[in-house]
Amino acid sequence: METNPYLVRHIDPILQDWKNASQRKPLLLRGARQVGKSSAVRQLGRQFESFFELNLEALPEVRSFFSDYGKPAAIQEKLSVYFGKNIVPGQSLLFLDEIQACPEALYSLRYFYEQLPDLHIVAAGSLLEFALLELPSFGVGRIRSLFLYPFSFDEFLMALGEERLMNLKNKADQKSGLDFAFHTKLIDYLRKFLAIGGMPEAVAAYVRGRSLQDVQSVLDDLSISFQDDFAKYKTRVPAQRIFGVFQSVVNQMGGKYVVSKSVEHANDRQVQEALNLLILAGLVIPVTHTSANGIPAGAEANPKKRKMLVLDPGLYQRLLQLDLAQVWLTEDVNLINKGVLAELFVGLEWLKYGNPYERESLYYWHRETSTSNAEVDYVVQIGSSLVPLEVKSSGKGRMQSLHRFMTEKNSERGIRVSTENYGQLGKIHVIPLYAIRKIRLWDS
Repeated sequence: METNPYLVRHIDPILQDWKNASQRKPLLLRGARQVGKSSAVRQLGRQFESFFELNLEALPEVRSFFSDYGKPAAIQEKLSVYFGKNIVPGQSLLFLDEIQACPEALYSLRYFYEQLPDLHIVAAGSLLEFALLELPSFGVGRIRSLFLYPFSFDEFLMALGEERLMNLKNKADQKSGLDFAFHTKLIDYLRKFLAIGGMPEAVAAYVRGRSLQDVQSVLDDLSISFQDDFAKYKTRVPAQRIFGVFQSVVNQMGGKYVVSKSVEHANDRQVQEALNLLILAGLVIPVTHTSANGIPAGAEANPKKRKMLVLDPGLYQRLLQLDLAQVWLTEDVNLINKGVLAELFVGLEWLKYGNPYERESLYYWHRETSTSNAEVDYVVQIGSSLVPLEVKSSGKGRMQSLHRFMTEKNSERGIRVSTENYGQLGKIHVIPLYAIRKIRLWDS
């Protein structure tokens, strides 16, 4: 049972819409472990007359119920007997947690859709992506995926009771701007968010006690639990190698990931295999190079040139063994690793405010010649255009790379994200770091 009050998530109204839809598919909630999937489903379950949660990893004895996965009515009957209460379509929510432990349960979802479409079913799992890799087409067209990330900055503000400040922030734009007092307050909250991160347990610890020490302990525990999972990823890949590659991602953040600088006693193929497992688990998020000559950006992506992001800024800093108070107490955000933290924050925020029904990718642009070197942190699609986005951890810094991209690609606009308030520099829009969601709302 959860003892902490539920902290509102942006996914809640999306789950509500799914619940109320006249036609729906079984829902597969996907994302890295400990990002709040189970909590969101339990919160949704309060809106049903009855809620049934089945952890298929912790309860191996019930996996046999799904052996005849093509007969959902028989599965429903067995589960009703097991729970001692009828599972009623239209009135009950059935939650199959850690579903990767029972492939037959995954197979059964398509048959629930076809034969019992009125029964609300949500499934999730901490290592779900590894199971789906083995079953790539098990439910095409019959199951819907919903992707969840750690808390966004907006969700963090709501958790702290600052919904009015959040709404004011989201109404501001380049025409109206934001009062200096509110801008300063948001930068202060941003500094806290960069220290705490968005892992639900860390946010809850801060909300509960306002103690940075408690947050740091939670992040240390989460780091250990993630590492404990490495042995479950793939039996023939040593957990120590996966850990070494994970640590190399942390150490190489902010630049192109170089496989040869990863771990000793492992060749490039072995390193890449471990890296792919970390990406599959959601702990590492790639940012892939694109030539950016037109949409979609992925059409000209080069997977041999990638930067890597860690799932969460709080975890990233603890993995570096940094003192979170260093971020907390500083007066500016260009404080850590020459802006790496700000770049990480922007990339993660972009994903968090995207379409939750799609798995989105991140891209960057780099042009290297014998006489010059230019790199734009992110290339994002807004409407029918690719727009360069450069991250400045402070309000200072030249924008040569941004200008070069815009000249070469004939871009009508560029974006500079920094600690500055809203502004305009020719075709370049100056956007505060805390306003990534606002960029998401732009049209073409």
